[in-house]
Amino acid sequence: MAERGINVTLFDKARGPGGRMASKRRPSATLDLGAQTFTVRDARFLQLIESLENQGVVARWPGVSFEAGNAGWTRLDDDQRRYTGAPRMSAITRELANRLTRFKHVKTHFDTRVQALTKPGDGQRGWALCADHHQPLGTFDTVVITAPPPQAEALIGEWDPVLAQACSARAQRSCWAGYVVFKTPLPPIDSVIHWESLHARHAALRLVSRNHTKPGREHQPESLSLLAQLDWSEQMLERPAGEVACALYAAFRSLLPRDIELPDIVELGAHRWRYAQASAPGHESYLYSEQGLALCGESFRGSRVEDAWLSGRELGNALAELPESYRNQTSV
Repeated sequence: MAERGINVTLFDKARGPGGRMASKRRPSATLDLGAQTFTVRDARFLQLIESLENQGVVARWPGVSFEAGNAGWTRLDDDQRRYTGAPRMSAITRELANRLTRFKHVKTHFDTRVQALTKPGDGQRGWALCADHHQPLGTFDTVVITAPPPQAEALIGEWDPVLAQACSARAQRSCWAGYVVFKTPLPPIDSVIHWESLHARHAALRLVSRNHTKPGREHQPESLSLLAQLDWSEQMLERPAGEVACALYAAFRSLLPRDIELPDIVELGAHRWRYAQASAPGHESYLYSEQGLALCGESFRGSRVEDAWLSGRELGNALAELPESYRNQTSV
């Protein structure tokens, strides 16, 4: 929409862009706690990723993956090319946000939570946005919501029953993500000379990533991201983060030979994603109403990083084709 000259204002409740592509910076290491990698299937998305790869913001990773369970460790190779952000996953969304700065008609506001939508007074068309403590954020012809459906429904429920119903129909799964930073590198594991990513066959643990093997992080200490199974995450949803972190670390430890001695732990923790992904893919890439409300994101198209980008891209193209009187001022 920015490329088409449309006035756009972007609000994000976080300190920076990324959502579940965000990275956690700790004193000793940078950790990806959401998406670890992504794939590319669509030619439009490929064009973007190739440009980011040329800039050094995207790199191919992992190079060496394994699968582990009761029977031990086996090399995993599905011939699928995967990418990650460099030097962290959030570098991708930060670069995309930085590209918006060249457009004078685009404004971005981070650390800003939209709390309510209201109809402006005096019979004006459009939507007035409010932040905390009823602070006005402006009036806009069109409002696009990319937040998870339960949060989107809370904003539009009283204004658009059809879109609200679409949100309630998209049930969300939760996921815990643990992390552990070690004082020294992990010891070798039997005949496994080197590994970067581990797919776990375990009731609690789903995926393990060695963060220091990712491009641009070669000089940080050994650290692991421990992504939990969805069913287990929902069973543990309200448990303390420290308890969850210990359980995920114990799950990883159970996949190793018993005689291996692990290094001392510098830090151990966990982050809860209450709305990690839709329980089932949607049938529409986005939804739009004549009232000037729209929904998009991976909850509508699918659960992959590529789906999130395509959903927003396709909605943006559709809104850009509307008559100018419908979308002169757009809020996302």
